[in-house]
Amino acid sequence: MDATNFGLGCMGMQLKDKTENIAVIDTALDNGVTFLNTGDFYSSGESEMVLGEALKGKNRASYTLSVKFGGLMKPQGGMYGLDVHPDHIKNYLTHSLKRLQLDYIDLYQPCRIDGAIPIEETIGAISDLVKEGYVRNIGISEVDAETLRRANSVHPIEYVEMDYSLFNRSIEQELLPTAHELGIKVVAFGLLAHGLLKDSWTRERVSQMTQTDFAPTGIFEKQNLRRNIELIEDLRIIAQEKNVSIPQLAFAWAETKNPAMLSLIGASRRTSFEDSFKARNLMLTDTDINRIEAAVPADKIAGNSMRNIKFLNGKMILK
Repeated sequence: MDATNFGLGCMGMQLKDKTENIAVIDTALDNGVTFLNTGDFYSSGESEMVLGEALKGKNRASYTLSVKFGGLMKPQGGMYGLDVHPDHIKNYLTHSLKRLQLDYIDLYQPCRIDGAIPIEETIGAISDLVKEGYVRNIGISEVDAETLRRANSVHPIEYVEMDYSLFNRSIEQELLPTAHELGIKVVAFGLLAHGLLKDSWTRERVSQMTQTDFAPTGIFEKQNLRRNIELIEDLRIIAQEKNVSIPQLAFAWAETKNPAMLSLIGASRRTSFEDSFKARNLMLTDTDINRIEAAVPADKIAGNSMRNIKFLNGKMILK
């Protein structure tokens, strides 16, 4: 696998850790990972500020910067709503450019879609920013195949960003085929199932957890996690046979199945980035892919790897 198959996810970057965070960005760029992914709401703008400092003085053509917008954040953290109203997009972009200390953004996209606002209006507003030179390309995130088609009919969509992992393969059914048909590149996030596919998750760790340690829903809910950890242990056997970590196996699985996909390594520490990036050296066969998927069969996964969040009139609706 080539380094360009990977991108750096910057969600966890914060000013208090900016020295290490900047070192991660430098390490990624030095290794040929040039796609940097952030959002104006990540750490309430701090991720953009760290990136702005890290990229200062670097050749602007040497990296691609992807920025999401629209997430409404609480002072204490956490998302409470969405704002992708066409009249507000230029304002969000203006603040992002200031924090990033840049003149334009390579890829700009709404983080989610508001069911009360036609996608054509949101994409149309971003296309005006393309005409003005502040945005080079338009992306979209967390949509279904029909919405992707509608968005692409207004302005060519460069990338669609979706949650994808061994614990969530739903995009393989309609979204991936549609993206390939339309010539739209795919960015995958959550490849470690939002932390479940880390080597640190073991039967012993789960057995020592108290009730308050479990999540209220999803794959980390008490009963779900106890069932899912058995799948992780089956996966661990394969990883140990190949002398790799579970994250390396997870990334190699995704890239082997989808060689044109760009896989985001979400990391704010060099050790985390370097471990997952080693997946580029792992070559898997069709037999390996079948065995890995047999270890984590879709019908045995307990709970959703990501909450099914919809938005209507800017308000979150959990389903």
